[in-house]
Amino acid sequence: MRKREQYKRLIMFLASVLIVAIQTGVFAIAWFGEYHVREVIGRRYGYWGHWALIVLYALMVVLVSRLFSAFKVGYQRVLDVLLSQIFSVILVNIVAYLQLALIGRWRFLQHITPILRVTAVNLVAVVLWVFFMRLVYTTIYPPHEVLLIYGNTNPRSLMRKMEERRDKYIIGGMISLDQGVERIKEEMRHYQAVVIGDIPSHERNLFLKYCFENNMRCYCQPKISDIMIMSSEKIHLFDTPLLLFRNRGLTVEQQLIKRIFDIVCSLLMLVVFSPILLLIAILVKCYDGGPVLYKQARLTKDGKVFQVYKFRSMSVDSEKQGARLAMKGDRRVTPIGKVLRNIHFDELPQLFNIILGDMSLVGPRPERPEIAAQYCKELPEFEYRLKVKAGLTGYAQVYGKYNTTPYDKLKLDLTYIENYSFMLDLQLIATTIKILFQKENTEGVEKWQTTASTASSKGQAPKTSGNAKKGAGHRR
Repeated sequence: MRKREQYKRLIMFLASVLIVAIQTGVFAIAWFGEYHVREVIGRRYGYWGHWALIVLYALMVVLVSRLFSAFKVGYQRVLDVLLSQIFSVILVNIVAYLQLALIGRWRFLQHITPILRVTAVNLVAVVLWVFFMRLVYTTIYPPHEVLLIYGNTNPRSLMRKMEERRDKYIIGGMISLDQGVERIKEEMRHYQAVVIGDIPSHERNLFLKYCFENNMRCYCQPKISDIMIMSSEKIHLFDTPLLLFRNRGLTVEQQLIKRIFDIVCSLLMLVVFSPILLLIAILVKCYDGGPVLYKQARLTKDGKVFQVYKFRSMSVDSEKQGARLAMKGDRRVTPIGKVLRNIHFDELPQLFNIILGDMSLVGPRPERPEIAAQYCKELPEFEYRLKVKAGLTGYAQVYGKYNTTPYDKLKLDLTYIENYSFMLDLQLIATTIKILFQKENTEGVEKWQTTASTASSKGQAPKTSGNAKKGAGHRR
């Protein structure tokens, strides 16, 4: 198994080259067989002209696919990769056709049939590629049997998430930190991989070093300080390595570029979505006669309070008993609101917040002051999210859920803040499109929760009993 792991990157690289070559080949056939031979472009191209167009198409496939994370067959779920590939094919061929239309100086609806055929063939190709590569990947690299090491924090949430990816992980055993470091090291020898939960740093470092010494695969839940370390700059003071934390948030240049991008994109989106915005407004108004928009106090950069705009998705008197997050199956949500929440269109009026400067397209999701105050009582570091403007979408929205716990939400948002780049913004915007097709990202909190803060803390960590594998711990 370990020998095969060495070739994983090579195999996935060759698989990526294969699907790019197939898509580019289909486009090349359409170019030579339709656009060039029939001279619909209006001019003759030489040898290098042909190659320039074909290579440009291949580069677009690579860049857009990477933007949507469409090559991560083994890392993401099948549906995620499938949606990424489909969106990539559609976007690449739209851009390619616009390019051909500009070159040929024709109206955009002329000569569209060949590129539609290219799109159709490439869609079939990527669907077959995803399922074939998934089969190859799971055959060569079956799921790892892992040992879960946990401390005082309840591990059930982590267990549930790993069990949803049984194609990658099988929790073979569990063992509590109470069993002692040496006992746990002895147990680790029986497993292919180890998952280190939220345990004290000292013990965690001992297990990490043990995995390093024995070439064991190790999954580890990061702490807030770990995320800061991952984004640090490596420097040397003569022969002493140092890690530099600037802790300054976004630079002036980054803020300027981000602001220009926010304004341009928001204005374009308002123009494109204006018919949909009008239709939603009419439906919301006609349902119960209440207000179309819902204003709510939220927090943005440096703790500034602003009024966020949303299409009203709940009944008019939904918060007469106080503020709380939406629950699963919440009766306060109207039928129209349920649809809007599932496709996230209730958030569209926040484009006006972005133009006004209160929000950005990408950033931490703005929390309500009263709910944020509750989170900060148990997690003072939650305010770290306010180093940048709140966002319409963001790292926590893409990789988390509506009911993601504050601690996990904080770690996701800090990952974005500490690793910010313009390309990361583009990638998160592209990935957000997939969320529209994933219902689990809009699930509310459980009925016993007034906020998400108790999602990971309800109940105690399971008591150790029985054997994990020839020893103390839990065995599934």
